[in-house]
Amino acid sequence: MLDIPSRVRVHVETLLPAQNDMGVCDAFEQYAPVGKPDAMNAPHPSKVAGIDSTVPSPAHTVAPAPAGPDSPHVPPPHPPGALLQDRLAGWVSDLTTLHELTERLARTDTLDGALREALRAGAALVGARRGLVVLEPADGQGPDSTTGLGLARSDLGHIETVPRSSLSYGRILDGLPGCDGAVAQPDLFAEDGLHPRHREVAARLGYAASYALPLSTEALGRLGAAVWLYDEPAEPSERQEHLIGLYTRYAAEHLARLLDVERSRACLATISEELLPSRLPRIAGVQLAARRRTGPRGGGDWYDALPLPDAALGLAVGSVTGSGPSAVAAMGRLRASLRAYAVMEGEDPVAVLSDLELLLRLTEPARSATALFAYCEPTLRRMTLAGAGHCPPLLIGERRTEFVETTVSAPLGMLSCWEAPSVEVATEPGETVLLYTDGLLHRTGDSADRAFARLHAAAAAAPRAVREDPDAVAEHVLRTVLPDGLADQDSEEDVVLLAARFE
Repeated sequence: MLDIPSRVRVHVETLLPAQNDMGVCDAFEQYAPVGKPDAMNAPHPSKVAGIDSTVPSPAHTVAPAPAGPDSPHVPPPHPPGALLQDRLAGWVSDLTTLHELTERLARTDTLDGALREALRAGAALVGARRGLVVLEPADGQGPDSTTGLGLARSDLGHIETVPRSSLSYGRILDGLPGCDGAVAQPDLFAEDGLHPRHREVAARLGYAASYALPLSTEALGRLGAAVWLYDEPAEPSERQEHLIGLYTRYAAEHLARLLDVERSRACLATISEELLPSRLPRIAGVQLAARRRTGPRGGGDWYDALPLPDAALGLAVGSVTGSGPSAVAAMGRLRASLRAYAVMEGEDPVAVLSDLELLLRLTEPARSATALFAYCEPTLRRMTLAGAGHCPPLLIGERRTEFVETTVSAPLGMLSCWEAPSVEVATEPGETVLLYTDGLLHRTGDSADRAFARLHAAAAAAPRAVREDPDAVAEHVLRTVLPDGLADQDSEEDVVLLAARFE
């Protein structure tokens, strides 16, 4: 990140040779005595305040006015050092702009947000209106994506129909000779070798020039490439190229960090999904559906549905305390253990949860969990369930929408010995039993009473057509209880819904 002090003090003298190797961001203050005005007017000025003097002066730099005895109306020449001061003002302005842009980029915490911010900042630096960035890490581990600025999805689709070898960013990504740096196409329609498809797409989208840069780091190598599109033939000036080069080097490092985070999240999400049922079983007399939302660090909420002997069905939901990889691993162990106990003694939910509590207390004494297990007999439309510190199920039917009254009990692992009586529930044809975790309530931000009331109201307001499909019921409840995108936003609270509709 660029750190620019509020005051920049520059004293000009003949600098040491070592100072000539300083970069733009290496020094903003030079402490040296004032003097030697001849050095200020040297034909080849040295670097000043860490800024390469070979970089062209800003556009607003004032050139020295000609002077002579025959020019009485010509203003007097600038005092010594005025030109240098003007150049310094331009450099400070550029560095301040870079500082602001990198600060905005540093505040992005998602890969997609960082890509969009880098595109916007780059467009401002090179003077373009549109652009796109293609993320395609060289190690092949992904994620691969294309993000546009001022381009619709259909526009991106048209660009992707152009052969990569004709696109500036495509040549960078493919590592073609001479494309390891910036690739400028200042006048596309004037190029003799331009591919006909590229010419057609450029005319259709209305751009006439492009400027592309690679995004790469020393640690990860090539991450992708960014390209900005001009409406008319144009190319960035040397100073613009210098500034965008500085910005993209910082942007690439920031994108690399977010790429690592994104890969870790994706890996954790994959492991978490693999620990849950890949598909729900098909049992005569009952239809099943499930929804799950996981936080960015991964969590311990889970669900399960497994066939049992005598055409029975076991349904379970639960939540392990904590988040992250350890909670995901504990969730997997707990779910696997519950499946084993359910097969052996599923007709007695209290026994299943008692065995699970004993296992948890002996193997993981520092962890607690909530769980609910239901033994279902679809042909009789009957359920026997027991809960350990878990939210009561919601019964949704044509003539009633009510919570099932379960016994209040402590979570697993909280007491020296857990046991609570089971509850038997008889359902009518077409009624749905909704099991869920408390993350659904916590994400609302309301108190417990208000959250339960919101859940009940959402289920009661479900249209008749929705009630006939458990998948539609789960989706309706999720979107109604968590409106305005709350269901899809990152949150520390996991959400699980398991709906069973009896025929």
